[in-house]
Amino acid sequence: MGMAAPAGAQTVQIKLGSGSLQQALTELARQTGADIVSTETGLWSYASRGVSGNMTTRAALERLLRGTGFHAVPIGRHGFRIVRNPVSAPKPIAPIRHQPAKHPPVAKAEPGPSSSGKDIIVTATKQQSPFLRFPGSAILIEGFAPEKRGLRPIDMDDLTRATPVLQNTELGAGRNKIFIRGIADSSFNGATQSTASQYFDEVPLGFAGPEPALNLYDMRSVQVLEGPQGTLYGSGAIGGIIRLTPNPVDLDKPSAALTAGVTTTDDGAPGFDLAGMVNMPIAKGRGGVRVVGYRQRAGGYIDDPSRNLFSINRTDTVGGRVTALADAGDGWMVEFGGLFQAINAADAQYAEAGAGALQRKSRFAQPYSSRIKLVRNVLRKHWDNGLNLVSATGYVDAQTDDTFDATRALGSVGPVLYRNVQTDKLFVQETRLTRAPTTRIGWLLGVSYLNDRDVQSRSLGPPGQTATIIGVTNRTQSYSGFGEATWPISPSFSLTAGTRLTAGRTDGEPTVSPRNKGFIRGRGTFRVDPTLALSWLVAPHTAVFAKVQSGYRTGGLAVANGVGRVTDYRSDSIVVGEAGIRRQRSGETGLELSSAVSYARWRSIQADLYSRRGQPYTANIGDADILAIEAQGDWAPVRALHAHFSLLYTYNLVDGALAQLARSRNRRLPETPPFAGNTGLSYQWAGHGTQRFDVGVDARYVGRSVLGTGDFLELSQGQYATVGAHLGWRWRNVDMTLTGDNLTNVRGNRFALGNPLILATRSQTTPLRPRNLRIGASIAW
Repeated sequence: MGMAAPAGAQTVQIKLGSGSLQQALTELARQTGADIVSTETGLWSYASRGVSGNMTTRAALERLLRGTGFHAVPIGRHGFRIVRNPVSAPKPIAPIRHQPAKHPPVAKAEPGPSSSGKDIIVTATKQQSPFLRFPGSAILIEGFAPEKRGLRPIDMDDLTRATPVLQNTELGAGRNKIFIRGIADSSFNGATQSTASQYFDEVPLGFAGPEPALNLYDMRSVQVLEGPQGTLYGSGAIGGIIRLTPNPVDLDKPSAALTAGVTTTDDGAPGFDLAGMVNMPIAKGRGGVRVVGYRQRAGGYIDDPSRNLFSINRTDTVGGRVTALADAGDGWMVEFGGLFQAINAADAQYAEAGAGALQRKSRFAQPYSSRIKLVRNVLRKHWDNGLNLVSATGYVDAQTDDTFDATRALGSVGPVLYRNVQTDKLFVQETRLTRAPTTRIGWLLGVSYLNDRDVQSRSLGPPGQTATIIGVTNRTQSYSGFGEATWPISPSFSLTAGTRLTAGRTDGEPTVSPRNKGFIRGRGTFRVDPTLALSWLVAPHTAVFAKVQSGYRTGGLAVANGVGRVTDYRSDSIVVGEAGIRRQRSGETGLELSSAVSYARWRSIQADLYSRRGQPYTANIGDADILAIEAQGDWAPVRALHAHFSLLYTYNLVDGALAQLARSRNRRLPETPPFAGNTGLSYQWAGHGTQRFDVGVDARYVGRSVLGTGDFLELSQGQYATVGAHLGWRWRNVDMTLTGDNLTNVRGNRFALGNPLILATRSQTTPLRPRNLRIGASIAW
């Protein structure tokens, strides 16, 4: 925070543009000569509306801080201290399953200073753009803080069910894929780069393979920027990016929280969860550490009578995070952090038609595991003139290990197991310099380097005698330079333009000697990915936007169709145009709404597939055009009563030789129903003394989708609706919650796959978890 020479209470000519709150306070100190100090964290996360005119410093501060959740306290004769307002009413305790907070997915960033939405900053844009003026579709979700909450444990799989804009496969926690706005390539895991890039703060969580299903306990927010996001994030963001932002280290005061719960499932085994957080300043105001740990068991609900086993699909998750932060002075902040998570599933979670709604018959257990380790270092520097430097370095080591019973696969003789181990090791470094858009041009310049090594190892054969079969290793390196600028042409109209230049190369090789030599060892790529967008404030709390952007994914080497073969697959690319409107509340009641329509042209689509013999392969399957209409809204007719909804309509058509084999109505991208929607209602009220109560209901509908492209994969899934409810009670620093999911006990089919080796049977289903209830408690200090 800026420090200036003392000044009296006389009026001064003040002119402050819009931007971050910390930047505005620094500029105010410079213009008035007042001492303005604060030890509050996160002031960069709040937007300033700007102040101009002749006034005293006190008057300027009152106008600047109005509605932000902060106020100024006089210190001495000529100084002010900026402190956070006391929280007079707690936030509602809502289930994260379908709607994670009291608001729809455009929820407020912690600590929720105002219902107007003016203070929300989209940090994932890297330019610190106010959400109202962000020229693109975005979803901001919060509500994961441990303090005074009894929320059930959640991960990214749960979060995808909170909004229809996100879709995912349902192979199992730690081996699913996430898609954004219908940009879905394949239901299977393989060598192709993800369509949706997932970040933990400034570091990506992987390059290829499934998403790791990180537990989101003590997460400050999740921001979803719908894609493509090629200009800012490079390859692999063709559907968009998902940024997980953890709660920061508090350098001023210690705190701790503990959450625990037990879950019961109809026709299934019980589960439990435990999570805790400790924040400890080491040198007050200068350094501190924050530690998070969690343990969870999801009880099974699938039976296998052929082996006389019940509730076989138990899943255990254990993990933790640690972050150390140091304020080095003069605007420098240094952060070190790491995380680890392990998921172990005792067996697969699919059932088979004819065996029973929650049953299957298999000869062997089909366990799987997922591991991820991440270390990161982020260096930040802020200058009083508004410039910000961020330099982030990260290393990720992720592995999935899947075992499938191949005894019933076509061509198998006797008992056979198939095992696939995928390891992804990623090193990234990015450095960028930014100036947030105010009344002047905001801009961003950056460079980045990426080095990834993805290995697929496979084996096949009788139990205890499996033999290694052909697998592949892809090594990818890329160098990028990127820039973006936002011109405030007028107070209500801004234009954003940018581009990214990328030079990359992918080299691939088989992990054992191939049977043929017809593959390409290396593939170079040079890309130019531009962005053009505009934002127009048509009313004080309403803005319209339009955007055109492109993106791509790298090519590489992959397993081919057939045993013992490899081949190369080409890069794919996408161009998306969108237009939308965003309206935010100006108070605690009223309507908040955002809606957009987009059109995408996706060419040379990469897809990981399986043959009729149950063998994986990767190919470019053709082109697709995708039309999407989305909307999210939250209506508060009276204070503390909220009705919310979100929906997604998509129309897409795949054109290619493989797609032409399917019936016309099934020539669609996988996992994307034509329509899906969520809705809910919640209310909070005060009881006697410090007691607070919260109640809510929610519903979710998922339309019919197909498993994949082509006649072999045109299996139906989806077309079901679920209902959930929650009840919360708060007393002082203790929370108690009761949440229920799938209360009508629907037996819908989430995913028409469990074991790809027996896809030819066309009998697999992944049933919804039966009706389940959780009782949770939490305490915070």
